[in-house]
Amino acid sequence: MMRQYELVERVQRYKPDVNEALLNKAYVYAMQKHGHQRRASGDPYFSHPLEVAAILTEMHLDEATIAVALLHDTIEDTTATRQEIDELFGPDIGRLVEGLTKLKRLDLVSKKAEQAENLRKLLLAISEDVRVLLVKLADRLHNMRTLQHVPESKRLRIAEETMEIYAPLAGRMGMQDMREELEELAFRFVNPDAYRTVTERLSGFVEKSRPVIEEIEKTLSAMFAENGIKASVKGRQKKPWSVFRKMEAKALSFEQLSDIIGFRVVVESVADCYRALGAIHTTWQMVPGRFKDYISIPKQNDYRSIHTTIVGPSRQRVELQIRTHEMDRVAEYGVAAHSIYKDGPKRPNGAGYTISSETNAYAWLRRTIESLAEGDNPEDFLENTKLELFQDQVFCFTPKGMLIALPRGATPIDFAYAVHTDVGDTCVGAKVNKRVMPLMTELQNGDEVEIIRSKAQVPPAAWESVVVTGKARSAIRRATKMAIRKQYSGLGIRILERAFERSDKAFTKEMLKPVLLRLARKDIDDVLAAVGRGELSSADVMKAVYPGIKEERVALPPKPREEGWSKLRNAASMLFQIPGLSSARKDKQSGKDIGALPIRGVRGDLPVQFAPEGAVPGDRIVGILQPGAGITIYPIQSPSLMAFDDQPERWIDVRWDIDEEKKERFPARISVTAINSPGSLADIAQVVAANDANIHSLSMVRPAPDFTEMVIDLEVWDLKHLNRLISQLKDNGAVSEAKRVNG
Repeated sequence: MMRQYELVERVQRYKPDVNEALLNKAYVYAMQKHGHQRRASGDPYFSHPLEVAAILTEMHLDEATIAVALLHDTIEDTTATRQEIDELFGPDIGRLVEGLTKLKRLDLVSKKAEQAENLRKLLLAISEDVRVLLVKLADRLHNMRTLQHVPESKRLRIAEETMEIYAPLAGRMGMQDMREELEELAFRFVNPDAYRTVTERLSGFVEKSRPVIEEIEKTLSAMFAENGIKASVKGRQKKPWSVFRKMEAKALSFEQLSDIIGFRVVVESVADCYRALGAIHTTWQMVPGRFKDYISIPKQNDYRSIHTTIVGPSRQRVELQIRTHEMDRVAEYGVAAHSIYKDGPKRPNGAGYTISSETNAYAWLRRTIESLAEGDNPEDFLENTKLELFQDQVFCFTPKGMLIALPRGATPIDFAYAVHTDVGDTCVGAKVNKRVMPLMTELQNGDEVEIIRSKAQVPPAAWESVVVTGKARSAIRRATKMAIRKQYSGLGIRILERAFERSDKAFTKEMLKPVLLRLARKDIDDVLAAVGRGELSSADVMKAVYPGIKEERVALPPKPREEGWSKLRNAASMLFQIPGLSSARKDKQSGKDIGALPIRGVRGDLPVQFAPEGAVPGDRIVGILQPGAGITIYPIQSPSLMAFDDQPERWIDVRWDIDEEKKERFPARISVTAINSPGSLADIAQVVAANDANIHSLSMVRPAPDFTEMVIDLEVWDLKHLNRLISQLKDNGAVSEAKRVNG
């Protein structure tokens, strides 16, 4: 185990004016707090925070970050408190340590939700100070290096979490070496057989290719020397996980991979990068489509380099990366390589370092966290965060030249939301390279995308399955929820207006404000939406607004026997003002029923669905309020209504409100008994098609050898249309009987 003075010496090598007192105090405090605790390996627990600190010294981080590494488990696993750490080390270090402390006593329904909430807390802490991220990644790296000592039941979960979250997060922050080591360590446990196979094949391939590698290194070095370019050339092999992922993604065998070995060329300046590229391309043939200039357009994680693939001396493909020493350092250490911490006013903890600027990667992370932290449930947050951690990117442009980086597979919808949430919400179309293209088009590098917008647009819920960015998916989900809430609020207003009118009471939305506390709702829209969803009855709202009012209910007849259903139907019609009956009150000007909700079909502005047997204009209808699912429309003759005869508060007055200019089909169900003969089904389908109806679904049973009974769900214009269709089916020679199904 590393000694106290050894840790101080490590930091002194790159920071001669190290605050030794801070490191010594943190070392002693953490060692005392962890006391006799042991790790799963049997080692003293204190060896873990000490190893985490050692990893961070390799990145040349300041002593405050090293102190946080020593203390990072004290609040979570010992008797230490945030207040105590603040008093001893200052509030800055206390805040960082708390940011690394997992949430405890979570009252969540799943392990996934617990994981998501801990990740949300961690990411929010990272957005305030990048040092939280650096300590957390070092912590995870040491845990993965010792994962073999963890009980087998936990290994797979930890390895999968590392592969899905922490390795991509390191990559997004530009810490490529850490990402590759995390992936390789996780790969061993996620898929041990594949890891063993790929590792063995790689080892054999590298040994076999060693002469070729040495030849290419010498050839490249000699060429650069001839051109007066000071450069170092080093061959490097792909990591096992990278090889396996490419084989899986492109369905390739190991022998078909052409870029297992790559070469890194490190030069003195940016100008030398392009001089080296020119020398390479004028000596060997370039492979088309395999050139990428990340110096001109850096990746979002600040990675800069030139990538090219050539046909080498032995006619084999050779992958090359050309970069400067500074670019190489950033590619290896990411955000940790930037001069984020500069000498500033001494803080109470003696650290003396302040964050001076943001890297592109860190700025991206903050924007991502801000957009993902808005109201998603834990599982959604976890899913969207994983989406945002995708590494492979395409670079597209707005018509004004603004660069937008997106994951591979992104669509114009993702592009619109990347520009701004409002642009995504109002997107109705897109032009890609000046041509109108479908919104599902997969964008390519260099595409210019222009978004066509409409203020009347509401993003369809189906977009959620199309987009690939977490920001777009999260925004679509929120917009869909808001649209549904708006529908239920509108329905709630209509239900309350109707209920208050029956009691000869006035109703306005403002009446609800004084009674919000009594109704246990935070705002007026919450009350309206709850009424619309059936979670809050109109009677309860009326009692809250008018405490002294007496509820008047008309008792329904007792449950009918077989011959009594028509009486109940008539009673219900009179009680609930079903349109078309003499008992329903009419508006003098429009002639429409007062208090009855207008039904325009399933695409209307109310959360409406039809009963399984359907209903069509011309039917007398009634609505049944389904808690959380809006209104279900039934024909008044449906026997299914008997199930609600003792729940009068759920019955809603509804009426047809058909727009003659925008004709719409409605659902109906029929039963057809056909003769078993070749072509009978085709005959029935032809009759349906000839009558301009549409078959939505069809099921068949075989009650007798000579006949088949079919249940057909149709879409028709209205009752006359349906009756005409049934009449023509009856006249068809292949049909024995045709009738409408009512429940």
